[in-house]
Amino acid sequence: MVSSYIAIDWGSTNLRAWFYRDGECQQTRRSEAGVTRLNGRSHQQIFDDITQGWPVGELPVVMAGMVGSNAGWIPAPYLSCPLMLESIATQLTHVGEKRWIVPGLSINRSDNHNVIRGEETQLLGAQTLAPAAVTVMPGTHAKWVVSEGDYIVDFRTVMTGELHHLLLKQSLIGNGLPEQHQDAQAFQRGLETGINDTSILPRLFEVRAQHLLGALSRESVSDFLSGLLIGHEVSSQQRQLALAGPVTLVASPQLAQRYQQAFTMIDTPTQWLDGDRAFQQGIRRIADALTH
Repeated sequence: MVSSYIAIDWGSTNLRAWFYRDGECQQTRRSEAGVTRLNGRSHQQIFDDITQGWPVGELPVVMAGMVGSNAGWIPAPYLSCPLMLESIATQLTHVGEKRWIVPGLSINRSDNHNVIRGEETQLLGAQTLAPAAVTVMPGTHAKWVVSEGDYIVDFRTVMTGELHHLLLKQSLIGNGLPEQHQDAQAFQRGLETGINDTSILPRLFEVRAQHLLGALSRESVSDFLSGLLIGHEVSSQQRQLALAGPVTLVASPQLAQRYQQAFTMIDTPTQWLDGDRAFQQGIRRIADALTH
């Protein structure tokens, strides 16, 4: 098994890198030089900066995320699902000496057109550390992945995080609001509304109407809207996927807690896995496959 390697999570707006020696993380580095924030520098220059002083050329370097998109360093293909997760490690895109980019995943059917890039590496880790028939990766574009062991059957994307941002920052719902405060009760009430209403569209304008009429604090609109969107996401996907649980949540502790509240309300058990831990375990599986 490979125990010394460099792992890089290179997204649109951020870049994170880990240097492992003999199974132990020697150093972690972070940068805001995502693939959309190169500021005139080349991908090679960014790579050289983030790995400065590390044994590049000696150890395998495995990169995942938007670095493999058409806006990245070198386009890495999307692998068509259904497929075995293990096949990801055998279809890496070579960038240079001992450097590889992980491919994405795709579904192209009349009833589902979808892509994943970056989350496939977390999924590899999750199926090792917390396997489940359904893995949920909340975020800007939440991913819901259906698996049978290491076999990826299907997945969906729900734009919950992006929709929350757009509605709060660029729509009438958030126009003129003061600084938002955490409000657990408003979030819970939003969850209940989102879970119990099969159509969310008529409810969206009510978010604004509630604070205009005094039924919702103007400082609590963000948390109520978050609950409304997450509740609707979880309940709608439950109906579509016929969830029986347990579900593995791959997310930060704060975001996982919000989703766990929603799953509790629909009586679906969850197990939580930190996103960074899932990613690093996934990279470890890929790096190990490079030597076989």
